[in-house]
Amino acid sequence: MPSILEAYEALHRGSRVLAERAGTVFPSGINHEARAFEPFPIYVERAAGARKWDVDGNEYVDYVGGHGALLLGHNRPEVMAAVHEALERGTHFGASQQWEIEWGQRIIDMVPCVERVRFTSSGTEATMMALRLARAYTGRERIVKLQEHFHGWHDLVVGRQGADDARPHSTGVPTGFYDSLTIVPSGDVAALKQALDARDVAAVILEPTGAHWGTHPLAPSYLQELRRLTTETGTLMIMDEVITGFRMAPGGAQERYGVVPDLSSFAKIVAGGMPGGCVGGREDILDFLEIRPNDPDWNGERRVAHQGTFNANPVSAVAGIAALKIIAEQDDVARADAATAALVRGINDLFKSQSVPGSAWAASSMWHFNLGYDAPHPADVEWTIEEQPRGILPALVRPFRQALYNHGVDLMGNSGGMVSSAHGEREVGETILAVGAAVADLRAEGLLD
Repeated sequence: MPSILEAYEALHRGSRVLAERAGTVFPSGINHEARAFEPFPIYVERAAGARKWDVDGNEYVDYVGGHGALLLGHNRPEVMAAVHEALERGTHFGASQQWEIEWGQRIIDMVPCVERVRFTSSGTEATMMALRLARAYTGRERIVKLQEHFHGWHDLVVGRQGADDARPHSTGVPTGFYDSLTIVPSGDVAALKQALDARDVAAVILEPTGAHWGTHPLAPSYLQELRRLTTETGTLMIMDEVITGFRMAPGGAQERYGVVPDLSSFAKIVAGGMPGGCVGGREDILDFLEIRPNDPDWNGERRVAHQGTFNANPVSAVAGIAALKIIAEQDDVARADAATAALVRGINDLFKSQSVPGSAWAASSMWHFNLGYDAPHPADVEWTIEEQPRGILPALVRPFRQALYNHGVDLMGNSGGMVSSAHGEREVGETILAVGAAVADLRAEGLLD
């Protein structure tokens, strides 16, 4: 019987060839760190609904979902029809166009905090703009972020601070850049209060479900305390909804949790699976982007400048309109949540029946694994346990993902995945069987008790 690795290599010969070619073109052969995988990543050829197929003809239940952009699944007909029609008109006019207005208005109508919108080309650009607006509005420079929370790859938010580090740092960023960044432990209200007490913080930015889309869960009560403390200290609250926006509810995590921030960043689902993002929030804050005729002092000294060649391009606009219309008017969010709940319950039942050291949990349609240690099980689906989950133990990450690939499942990163409204009973059932087969493979190689 072949090993997990031998089976992976035998099933993915075409991907190996492409990976070798890519290694001569790109650093590490990739264009997104999450796509790195050993001994080589898979290369996908096509996708539809909840599934995709690689260059070797292998079929997968897909839990990457365009890195979270595809709540509606791959190639949703209404979205694809809108994109095809837009492409016939042109990809870029270098001018304003009518569809951007409808796109922006839909976001305003759906999201509690949004009174005005400004489009960007990505989530990274959206969080960068939100922080710049917060500094301009408050006249303060310092930013507070939560440990391990991810907000893209621009200079400020990539700062990290280890237990023994005196200050945040990141390779390639000037040493003094992080004088204006404070990182506090996620979920620690006392540490947050201490950071805000000086009343010199422009904004606190966070992922509402906890670091890395809920890999490290954050209690909803923390959001309420953060909202209270930021209001008391004149600090803006930025809810980074690049992943959670329009996924956890039509109005995002802020609708689901009932906590309204001052600003939010969006991308992924907001553009219907096409490139695009935006910042939305209070009108008086977004007004710092205004160009004021006959006011050179404002325009030259106080206004926040913002450009971007592909901002609100017509193809992304119509894809976003089509996706948001579906989400607002149909039950796709509920269907994705229900499929995720069934999956998590099924995995936990499997783990209990086979005495597997691990557990699964979810936040809305985002789910995660523990594996390799005697992990607690959630009471139902969401992680309400005081103890933080440890995820998949490092020694198991690669062989477990290889085994899942061998059995037809593609995870998002190393710990779980994103579910779409295209995932149904068949996909859930196949995934549970694949997890069981992967666990058996790990046990056969002596990697798991």
